[in-house]
Amino acid sequence: MAVRITSASFFSFTGLSSSRFPSKSLPLLTSSSPNSPATKTTSFVALSSPSPLMADDDDRLKFMDFPFASGPIRDAMVDLVSTVENRLAAHLLPSTLPPDAQYCRNDPGTAHASLHIRPGHHSSPVDFILGSWLHCKLPTGMGSLNITSLSAYLNTSTDAPNLLIELIQSSPDTLIFILDLPPRKDPVFHPDYLHEFYEQTNLDSHRQLLEKLPEVRPYFSSSLYLRSVLSPTAIIVRIQGGGTGRVEEIVKEYVHPVAKEVVGIWLEKCALEKRELGAEELVCLKKRDGLIKSKTIEIDLGSNLPRLFVLTNTETELYDMKNQTIRTPEFTWYPWI
Repeated sequence: MAVRITSASFFSFTGLSSSRFPSKSLPLLTSSSPNSPATKTTSFVALSSPSPLMADDDDRLKFMDFPFASGPIRDAMVDLVSTVENRLAAHLLPSTLPPDAQYCRNDPGTAHASLHIRPGHHSSPVDFILGSWLHCKLPTGMGSLNITSLSAYLNTSTDAPNLLIELIQSSPDTLIFILDLPPRKDPVFHPDYLHEFYEQTNLDSHRQLLEKLPEVRPYFSSSLYLRSVLSPTAIIVRIQGGGTGRVEEIVKEYVHPVAKEVVGIWLEKCALEKRELGAEELVCLKKRDGLIKSKTIEIDLGSNLPRLFVLTNTETELYDMKNQTIRTPEFTWYPWI
C-alpha cells in the first residue's frame, strides 16, 4: 500500500490558498511497500469527514498549548510564536484552519498533532507563518518523539531570508535544535546578500556560542536537501544531557535566548522591508520560493503526518536508537529532515 499527499489535498487540509504555491499539482509523497502494486494508493486528505484522527471539542488541544513539550521548550515556543505574531499583527490574517486541521490524534491516543497557519495580507511582505507540534510514542514503548516548529515565509515583494525554528526531542536527555534564516538567493552569486543578512548581522556568533558548550555537538541531517537550503550560519546541533537534566537548563539559558535574538534580527532586518527586484530576479525568486514551499509541505506534512497517523502496525516497527530512525517494511523515517 502507498500513502500519497498532493498539493491539492494539502490546500483542502489547511484552507490555505493554492495561489501561494506553484499552480502545478505535485505528488508530495509516495511511500510504498515492495510487495504492493504501485497502482494501489491511499490518500491522506482533509480531516473533515469522520476519522480516528478527529477529537471531541472538549478534548481538543490548541497549537499554543504545546502540551507534550518540556516546560522550557514550551516557554520558549510560546514566547517565540507570540513575538512573531505580535510584531507582525498588522500584516497577518486570522487563521482559517478547520478545527480538525488545528488538532488531530489517532484512535489509540499514541499520536497527536497540531497545525497553525496564518497567511499575510496581500499588501504585506509576509506570505504566511506555519507552526506545528507533533507527538508520537516510540515503537519501543520507551519514550516519545516530540517535534515543535515555527516557520515564516516572505513573498516576492522582498528577497530577504525566511525564518526556520525546529526542536526535536526523543528523550529527556537528547534534543536536536535547528535555527536558521534560510536564504532566498544563492550567496555564491550574490555576495552582497551574504554580507547584508549574515555577516553584518553577526549571525554566526550564535552558533559559535552554542557549540562552546560541552553538551552541544554539530548535527548532520540525513537530508541532503535540508543541508543545501540552509544558510552558512545555520544552527543545527544535537544537545546531549547525559541524564542530568542539563538539556532543560541549556534550553532555558541558551537555546531560548539565542532563538529570541535571531527572531529579533529577522523581524528587524527581513520581515517588513520591501526590496526592489529586477524582472529576472523576480522570475528566479518565484521559482525558488515555489520549489522550497512545495518541498516543505512534502517533508513537514506529506512525510510526518501520514507516518504518525496512517501506519499503525507496531509489531513491524523497530526504533533504531543508533541512527534515530523509525523503520517499517514500508519506509525508513528520518524524523528530523
